[in-house]
Amino acid sequence: MAQALVIGSSGGIGQALCDRLAAQGWQVTPLSRREHGLEITDETSIRANLGALEGPFQRILIVTGALEIDGHAPEKALRHLSFDGLVQHFAVNTIGPALVMKHALRLLPRDEPSVLAAMSARVGSIGDNRAGGWHSYRAAKAALNQIVRGAAIELGRTHRQAVCVALHPGTVATRFTEKYLGRHPAVPPSEAAANLLRVIDGLGPEASGQFFDWAGKPVPW
Repeated sequence: MAQALVIGSSGGIGQALCDRLAAQGWQVTPLSRREHGLEITDETSIRANLGALEGPFQRILIVTGALEIDGHAPEKALRHLSFDGLVQHFAVNTIGPALVMKHALRLLPRDEPSVLAAMSARVGSIGDNRAGGWHSYRAAKAALNQIVRGAAIELGRTHRQAVCVALHPGTVATRFTEKYLGRHPAVPPSEAAANLLRVIDGLGPEASGQFFDWAGKPVPW
């Protein structure tokens, strides 16, 4: 049975991905802070949790991140930036996923198709930024995109059938977004999960290192 590892499984999208994958016949291994003690900003915790797994996993999905961290909400202007806010956003939204990738590479099969995907966000696109604001979150997600790009290049040298991508799930109605939805239409986590898995299932090695939205359309860096 094919195996999937979902990191961030206790969140809205993460849980929906676990449920959807299981319904499709995957053997799913969930991993989260709430249920398994995984601290995304602590490499010792990442090493211990991922080091206890054997794999191989044909799907590794990193569904972690935060819009508001310890009171540091998305900024409306540069004057709202703070050192602590920037550090927190990079720790959670960039450094944590990057270290997960570091320790997850050994869990991917070398001789069969696989996907390593990290949840990014359209607001992390530099080319698509027309509104400004949300500086810490935008910058952290843009940095994550660069990590994904570099990881894809490295992975392509050793895992020729692997795909490493950044994904934008769209606007999803979860606790993560509830304070910021406003008038923006949002889809339930179950629909977002179905969309993301449809995109993942359609990717081949030629797509590795790219950034896609929930409909499978490329997002500019």
